[in-house]
Amino acid sequence: MRLGKTLAARILLAVLGIVVVMMVIAAALVARQASALTDEQAVVQARSIAVSVAAMPDVAEAVTGGDTAALMPALAERVRADAQADYVVIIDAAGVRYSHPRAALVGQKIQEPVVALDGAIHVGIDEGDLGRSANVRTPILGPSGQPVGEVSVGILESTVNTRSAQLVATFLVSGAVALALGVVASLVLARTIKRVTFGLEPAEIVALVQEREAMLHGIREGVLGIDSRGRVNVVNDEARRLLAMPGARPGQRVDELVGPSQLRSILTGEVTGPDRVVVTDDHLLVLNRMPVEVGGRPAGWVVTIRDRTEMEALLRQLDSVNGLTNALRAQEHEFSNRLHVLSVLLELGETEEAARYSRQLRAQTTLAVEDIRSRIASPVVVALLLAKTTVAAERDVVVRVDPESVLEETELADGPLMTVLANLIDNAVDAVAVGPRTAGQHPRGVVTVRLSEVRGQLHLRVSDTGPGIPEGLEEAVFVDGFTTKPARRGIHRGVGLALVHRLVARAGGTVTVVSSAQGAVFDVRLPVAVGSPV
Repeated sequence: MRLGKTLAARILLAVLGIVVVMMVIAAALVARQASALTDEQAVVQARSIAVSVAAMPDVAEAVTGGDTAALMPALAERVRADAQADYVVIIDAAGVRYSHPRAALVGQKIQEPVVALDGAIHVGIDEGDLGRSANVRTPILGPSGQPVGEVSVGILESTVNTRSAQLVATFLVSGAVALALGVVASLVLARTIKRVTFGLEPAEIVALVQEREAMLHGIREGVLGIDSRGRVNVVNDEARRLLAMPGARPGQRVDELVGPSQLRSILTGEVTGPDRVVVTDDHLLVLNRMPVEVGGRPAGWVVTIRDRTEMEALLRQLDSVNGLTNALRAQEHEFSNRLHVLSVLLELGETEEAARYSRQLRAQTTLAVEDIRSRIASPVVVALLLAKTTVAAERDVVVRVDPESVLEETELADGPLMTVLANLIDNAVDAVAVGPRTAGQHPRGVVTVRLSEVRGQLHLRVSDTGPGIPEGLEEAVFVDGFTTKPARRGIHRGVGLALVHRLVARAGGTVTVVSSAQGAVFDVRLPVAVGSPV
């Protein structure tokens, strides 16, 4: 373990530093308090001993009678030993000692006056023959009640210091135990933190956070991190932009940020699977939700969000161009055949028959165009219908305009109507072209388009003779990513009808579908007054 480098070492040093500093401060306070306490206890102890000895009748009789025999030294020594005092000295009024720890001083006079003859108890520091001590002097009262001597009891300074040191030593032992417990606790805490942080050191965590922030906000894909409780813990700027939630911040729940929709179902895991398609108001998104495990434990999910709006538009345009190319190739083949017929007729000299044949071909083409132009005012819509008719014919599907269709020029023609109409026709042609075909059946089926405007509403109906929509899936066909078509590389299925539903809803209209064994009918109503280009 590199001292001061690893997380365990830092915690250990911090705990040791705190405990040692607190112990030093506490030891100083305890030493001070212990000194004061032992001083006070010494005085109380000495006072108690002195008062007790002075009150003994034998002591007063011996002092009054001037008996300095061995009785008093033995009594005083016994009391001193029992009471754990350093000296007990009995002194008469003349200052003669009747007892002393040093036998040679018994019978000798003290150098200072006998202060207790005033009848009071005196407490102080005595610089005596045994050394500096806490001293208490108590008067000995004779039969008449007058002081006849004093009892001097003392506890040496060395004894007091020893007692104080013992208290401090007891505290230090307790502190050492606390320090050991602190070390153990710090190691346990470090192990717990390392387990939570998957063994990463603080410097590594800081580096990871910095790298994560730089990466998340530097990539062009949206990234959304969701924990196991359904709360967002990572969101980058691109995710906020693509999901139209600029106020999203870590800690919020997914259902607080996104309303009920296909998008929320994917984010919460209700809808699973790779490359889930979501159509928003501004984007076509592809989402992938992947579980995340760290250290063998589930840590939530990461949702990557790719903006495929431009790419999808280009792919669909390319698909349309391919369809038109095939249609033109078929027309070129048909025109070549017609020109070959005309050429042969002219070579045979049948000029009148060639002219008649040419007029017939021109009339057929002009009739189809003029028939649509006579009922549909918008050239854009007419061009779209003719293009879809040509493309569908290549797949042996007939697209025709209902004879009852009548549509004046409308601002919706250049807006949602074109996208809605194109997607509905494409889906209808696909449904008819992939359906079952009986022997000799020609064409494979028919797609009928009806356009009209009634009471300020544009009414669009697209019906087909395909197999219809499976029962119970009439609403599901408008959900992002729902499709019954086979997958194609580079093309995200389940977008067209979802886009139709979004455009119609944004324009304030409605779209419904009715399905039966004879095919499906999509009915769209758009308010002309509120329509706007998309």
